[in-house]
Amino acid sequence: MCTMIVDKIAVEGSGKGAGGWFDVRQANVSYDHPFHAPLEHALNIDFVNEAQGPGARVAVELTPDAARDLVKSILAVLDQAEAGGYLADAPNV
Repeated sequence: MCTMIVDKIAVEGSGKGAGGWFDVRQANVSYDHPFHAPLEHALNIDFVNEAQGPGARVAVELTPDAARDLVKSILAVLDQAEAGGYLADAPNV
């Protein structure tokens, strides 16, 4: 038995849904039962703009391993962009 775990964060970006491109303002990250993926539980990410209604949503459901691989890939690409001087607003870590 698993209780749903959820975190909501503000983001800035764009997403493409059924109605075309829209501004993404929030990401809802959860670990729960997926709606579509044939898994008991999944890491679910919804990129949304609630002000634009339910059509402004892009959702993914990932296995835990796929989610971890995605995080590693995102960090690796950002590290390469920062090292190459392409990441203009890189944090000073």
